[in-house]
Amino acid sequence: MDYKRFSVQIFLRVIVILITTITAGYLYFKTSFYFTATFSIALSLLQAYWLIQFAAKTNRQLTVFLDSIRHAEFNRSFEPTGLGEAFDGLSSSFNQVMSDFHNIRKEKEEQFYFYQNVVQHIGISMMAYERNGRIIMLNNAANKLFQTKKLSNINELTSFNVELVEILKSIKHNQRKLIKVHIKDDLLQLSLFAKQFKQENKEITIISIQNIETELEQNEMEAWQKLIRVLTHEIMNSITPITSLSTTVNLMVDDWQLSNAKGEDTNEVTADIKQAIQTIHKRSEGLLQFVQTYRSLTKIPMPNFALLKVEEFFSDMAQLHKKDMESANIELIIEIEPSNLEITADITMMEQVFINLIRNAKQAVAKTENPQIKLKAGYGNYGNIMLQVIDNGQGILPEVLEKIFIPFFTTKASGSGIGLSLSRQLIRAQGGNITATSKPGKTVFTVRF
Repeated sequence: MDYKRFSVQIFLRVIVILITTITAGYLYFKTSFYFTATFSIALSLLQAYWLIQFAAKTNRQLTVFLDSIRHAEFNRSFEPTGLGEAFDGLSSSFNQVMSDFHNIRKEKEEQFYFYQNVVQHIGISMMAYERNGRIIMLNNAANKLFQTKKLSNINELTSFNVELVEILKSIKHNQRKLIKVHIKDDLLQLSLFAKQFKQENKEITIISIQNIETELEQNEMEAWQKLIRVLTHEIMNSITPITSLSTTVNLMVDDWQLSNAKGEDTNEVTADIKQAIQTIHKRSEGLLQFVQTYRSLTKIPMPNFALLKVEEFFSDMAQLHKKDMESANIELIIEIEPSNLEITADITMMEQVFINLIRNAKQAVAKTENPQIKLKAGYGNYGNIMLQVIDNGQGILPEVLEKIFIPFFTTKASGSGIGLSLSRQLIRAQGGNITATSKPGKTVFTVRF
């Protein structure tokens, strides 16, 4: 509506200018009213000037409006000009847009200060820097960690730790790094995690740095306590009968010497001594085998990585256990999504791990009606590749589940307790991890890469 009024005003002004100009020409050439003709010409020029000013007012306001946006001057206002409703409406629209921009900037600034305060007050050290090393953000926790108040470039951290600087320069997106840092008499175990993105053609890296020394020491202590309990249990099982038998043998030797001195028959005592010594020898061999098995857990070879097609790998596993599955009437299901899934792993290690997992699954479903084992592979919730062995057995008790990866822990009468522990070490050697979940009717072992 305002645009129509503006157009009408322009049209009427042009008509008035034309009429005035024609009138002036007529008076100048057809009559002798030269003064009136001259006045009419001057009036036409004045009306043309007013028309130009009328039209240019819009351009000037638009220029001021755009300059205000370019320089982020959102506090400027546009007052009504008195040139009509068209211009007054335009000024009102400009004011509304400026108000919207002002509110948006205010909201963004409030968000910026909020996130800035969050970053500055969290307990984890955080820093952001460009590819050339220029630091653009360093929170209070990082300043405290590095024992500095201001850093402008990551190269300045050389005095703190040279290896840390090299990691900051080479770390990739979504990569984690662990580093030990010695500061005078203190030892720090630092965990680094990186995120990278581009902003205005600049590559920005955000690093979170956390001292996990306490957590590592706690986990290490708990692991040692669990291992010592298992070792103590196994060793005591062998040492106790050996100690008891050695005492018995010592008494038997006294009896043999006494009987021999009296000239009595010592064959029975000799047989008892021999049997006791054989028992001691057997238990000693068992203890020696236990120690050798423990040593084997500490000597994991370096993995020989190769491209492994999961479909072929599962098919080989199914073929390897086909006869046992058929004889036990166990249904074996293979489920892979996508079908062309591939991983980089040590094939021999993977075979050893999955043979152990499938064997455990077969034992778990031995007393289950309609036993079923599923080999499943695909992508997890976070995009990582996972391979699973799922069975519909009775499940694992919660108090047992948390111990199944401890060396030598077993609930089987004939079990060694090293299968799952060795499997975890083999998977970790390849850069993955293995976890287990269980409930009645479903147990899942998951290998993630």
